Amino acid sequence: MKLSPGSSKTAARPDSGAAIRLGEPARVAGEAYRAGLFLVVFMRLLAGLWVIQGLLQWSAILLPAEPLFDKVSALGGAAVFFFATVNLVAAVGLWLATPWGGVIWLLSAIAQILAALALPGFFSMLWIGADIVLIVIYFGLMWRAGHPGAASFRQSHR
Repeated sequence: MKLSPGSSKTAARPDSGAAIRLGEPARVAGEAYRAGLFLVVFMRLLAGLWVIQGLLQWSAILLPAEPLFDKVSALGGAAVFFFATVNLVAAVGLWLATPWGGVIWLLSAIAQILAALALPGFFSMLWIGADIVLIVIYFGLMWRAGHPGAASFRQSHR
């Protein structure tokens, strides 16, 4: 049995929900496209913010005004190295809009919240509040991009 692109065997198959479909034209609803675009723009803005954070952590390591490890605890020094590395990795993943970038970013943001609780003065409470708001916005945009019919459902049930 020979299956060629565009044969009736592939056309009769039900939609598998796969992200990549061979032999089918891309169908993107306008609302789903906008939600995905907002998510990518948000991820790229976060990437810029996380690059700045990572570079600030590296500047504390490479260009300290005073010797860094003479005045901080071992846990504080480990936190500086952790955030210097993880923030830049998360920024790359966010810029590329990859799923692993979002996961690494969430790990970094949650670690910042935990570090603020464990190491007073390492991160300000204002920054922790910003992390929480950014996490909520991220999940809202992810949900919106994953459920493009949600707005049309709400519109029809008003």
